[in-house]
Amino acid sequence: MDFLKALIFIVLLSSIYLSEAGSIGVNYGRISDELPSAFKVVQLLKSQGINRVKIFDADPAVLKALSGSNIKVTVDLPNELLFSAAKRASFAASWVKRNVAAYHPSTQIESIAVGNEVFVDTHNTTNFLIPAMRNIHKALVSFNLHSDIKISSPLALSALQNSYPSSSGSFRPELVDLVIKPMLEFLRETGSRLMVNVYPFFAYEGNADVIPLDYALLRENPGMVDSGNGLRYFNLFDAQIDAVFAAMSALKFEDIEIVVTETGWPSKGDENEIGATVRNAESYNGNLIRRILTGGGTPLRPKADLTVYLFALFNENKKLGPTSERNYGLFFPDEKKVYDVPFTTEGLKSHRPVIGDRQVTPPMTGGGVSKSLNGQSWCVANGDAGKERLQGGLDYACGEGGADCRPIQRGATCYNPDTLEAHASFAFNSYYQKKGRAGGSCYFGGAAYVVSQPPKYGRCEFPTGY
Repeated sequence: MDFLKALIFIVLLSSIYLSEAGSIGVNYGRISDELPSAFKVVQLLKSQGINRVKIFDADPAVLKALSGSNIKVTVDLPNELLFSAAKRASFAASWVKRNVAAYHPSTQIESIAVGNEVFVDTHNTTNFLIPAMRNIHKALVSFNLHSDIKISSPLALSALQNSYPSSSGSFRPELVDLVIKPMLEFLRETGSRLMVNVYPFFAYEGNADVIPLDYALLRENPGMVDSGNGLRYFNLFDAQIDAVFAAMSALKFEDIEIVVTETGWPSKGDENEIGATVRNAESYNGNLIRRILTGGGTPLRPKADLTVYLFALFNENKKLGPTSERNYGLFFPDEKKVYDVPFTTEGLKSHRPVIGDRQVTPPMTGGGVSKSLNGQSWCVANGDAGKERLQGGLDYACGEGGADCRPIQRGATCYNPDTLEAHASFAFNSYYQKKGRAGGSCYFGGAAYVVSQPPKYGRCEFPTGY
């Protein structure tokens, strides 16, 4: 019951920021011969409170089924059509007329993804991307749809030359003048966002000996400090997003926003696909949804609330590649959930976060302190969380939470240093220790994290148990 009360508080505290929160959508892939009809899929989306969907084409059956649903839609001009769209404005105009103008606004198309991860496409379509984007935009203008519908192109993180630490983020030099800068200029001109596909799973799978699983799954962890800018990161997702922001800033495009067009975690994989389990997929997606719907941005861009599209709606049995490729789905083809995660703020109120699997490989060394499951640990305030979150957490801990806050009263042993961060840290830790260091008891709406070294604020000693 104590854990449940704490969880309810977390959600209530987070709800203060919902006016600034991000949005959750899903990718509706259809490389399968087992999926329900498009009409049934739309009903499923509505029943789950999912109000954004991205498809990888502009299939008429899907667009018709979405008509009148109030679900916002992103359609895709496939890579194989980039050449034609780039070379012939008439082709681009015909494509927009047939696949966009014919359905909008009854089907609420809000954006067009021109190609997908073009720079890693084996058919070498990079040179056609910018001309295709401009021709599609001209077509939207001709139908007076350019204000309603924005154009971008999803990038894989492989477009970056550097991504670690985040502050060193930069684009591959051979792409900068050829396509990156022209694309960012186009996005600026049209008021569009950069589409990015982000998969912490790939980074973890290939580096499980140095990346803590907790860090990859957005679970409670001490965080890692970026040696370049001094910012502390508590999850790999934020770090990867900020690497893209840093890469754009290096080219003087700080004003461009980001939309995450794909992210996810597989529920099943081959033997060498470390971390691909149902519990980890549930933990990643559940924690990410909570992270996005409660807002707060990233350490580098704290006000950059994100729209994130989970990959994917269904397991797709005809996809090629490793086992994981066929097991990213949130749902089985029979519409049953692969695992239980909520997709709305309301759903979060009654959802208990999943711990997921334990780390089965050596934890990271040199980049932060790993928490021992059996050793001592403390809960401290996240100084980057902002005054409102820290004060809200402090008020709860010392009030309803039942923390022993007498030592931080004026004249008491832990009053000095008289700072919000120091007082909140003491109160958070008192609450955390009283709850037996239970999972979820050191969160406070993202205002706290666990450390395995004794905190030090002046001469104040933090208790380790009650």
